[in-house]
Amino acid sequence: MAQDTTSRPRRLTARGAATRERIVVAATDLMYVRGVGATSLDDVVDASGTGKSQLYHYFADKDALVLAVVSTQIDRVLGFQEPLLRDLDSLRDLERWRNALVSGPGMHEGGHGCPLGSLAAELADHSPAVRSALVHGFDAWEELIRDGLARVCARGELAADTDPSALAAGIMAALQGGLLLAQTHRDPRRLAVALDMALGRVPGWNGAPT
Repeated sequence: MAQDTTSRPRRLTARGAATRERIVVAATDLMYVRGVGATSLDDVVDASGTGKSQLYHYFADKDALVLAVVSTQIDRVLGFQEPLLRDLDSLRDLERWRNALVSGPGMHEGGHGCPLGSLAAELADHSPAVRSALVHGFDAWEELIRDGLARVCARGELAADTDPSALAAGIMAALQGGLLLAQTHRDPRRLAVALDMALGRVPGWNGAPT
């Protein structure tokens, strides 16, 4: 079972923090491409240029490392999404967000799918700690969409009775399904179609953007 923390509690030196970060980044990149189950600790040691004793110095076991990987992917996804959604307050901004997703990092020929979606598919039943972390990540992402839609509504570009929470949930579901199909087919147009179908439910949306 996963531990409640990603590492044994200790105050790290700058050098120690850098080593731990190198391990986590290597593990995150490997697990995104290969999957968690197909990535061994030996793989992480080789990719990070560290020793196994160093890895175990910072992480009690693979479950602890996986929890750190989940946290890192959440930070990466939100780091990409937040600048696009933080100031979203118009339908034009919504269009820009849609276009950034379709042409964004990892979408060339479908990429490897959504970093959080891929982890959820493999780890949702792994442990309560991992599931809780994934729920937190998805909720934070959906909240950014919801708050943006609420600002569009306040601006008067959406009907007053529009439910931003319901719209955000539907858009998130379409986004995840579209990313999965884009990954499977190696075709980012699948994501574009899924998003445009969901955004078609937004009052005032004028179809697929150009």
